[in-house]
Amino acid sequence: MCITTYFNLCLLFDIFTQNIKNMKKIFLVATAFVLFNSADAQNLNSPQASPTTTVKQNFGMGSIELSYSRPGIKGRKIMGGLVPFNKVWRTGANSATTITFSDDVNIGGKDLKAGKYGLLTIPGEKKWTIIISNDATVNQPSDYKQENDAARVEADVVPLSFTIENFTIGISDLTSNSCKVGLMWENTYVSFDVTTGTDKKMMAEIDKIMNKDNKPYYAAAAYYYDNDKDLNQALTWVNKALETNKEAFWMYMLKARVHKKLGDKAASKTAATTCKDLAAKAKNDDYVKIASDFLAGL
Repeated sequence: MCITTYFNLCLLFDIFTQNIKNMKKIFLVATAFVLFNSADAQNLNSPQASPTTTVKQNFGMGSIELSYSRPGIKGRKIMGGLVPFNKVWRTGANSATTITFSDDVNIGGKDLKAGKYGLLTIPGEKKWTIIISNDATVNQPSDYKQENDAARVEADVVPLSFTIENFTIGISDLTSNSCKVGLMWENTYVSFDVTTGTDKKMMAEIDKIMNKDNKPYYAAAAYYYDNDKDLNQALTWVNKALETNKEAFWMYMLKARVHKKLGDKAASKTAATTCKDLAAKAKNDDYVKIASDFLAGL
């Protein structure tokens, strides 16, 4: 082989080697770019389009818990549009909407055992059908089966004079034994009643505990007053409570209310005045005002 040919071959080999090195560099740079952008995309934390929320409310002697997503109007027509009339709606967005009762309840005349249920609806222009389903996983209308219904309730549509941007479920009008579950979106409000056997449980508990040494006289009297039970018994119990709590101004306020319900205005005025004086002594402005307003109402 001549010297010229040898040097030409060496030159070609060197060029080939450099190209291989350059290709490796390009490949490594491209790989790093892809990996960087992939990691960046995986770490991007953006807001939910329909935020998920959980609402838990103490109710009766237990609680109600709602889990649902809250889509927004975002300039769209909702009722009769995005949410069609006369078709099953999952009542929210994303996952199934659920309602959980820690105690047995009654909805629409149907007794429901404590547990987790699906909450679905069939919206209409004037009325909605509220569906409490034994299947708590329904998030598409095609998955709904009427044979799984635990309860069905018809609810009147109440038009709102203002706009609710995000779908909202709330619990209101709470008493010892009942509450309302309300659904609101756009300019529409519907609700259904939930009742529970608190009164029966409470009466049994009061009967049981009043046979013990440490008797909760005030709590029992307050329950009797709040739930229109035997007012003479309530008065006996609040008087018993005051025997060992002579400075308890809040107890005198209950005594005043019981007397008023019994029609004894003079005794009611005396108890309310005592409440006001003791509250002022204790520097409790709230009860001073409560007693003052009560006296003005007499």
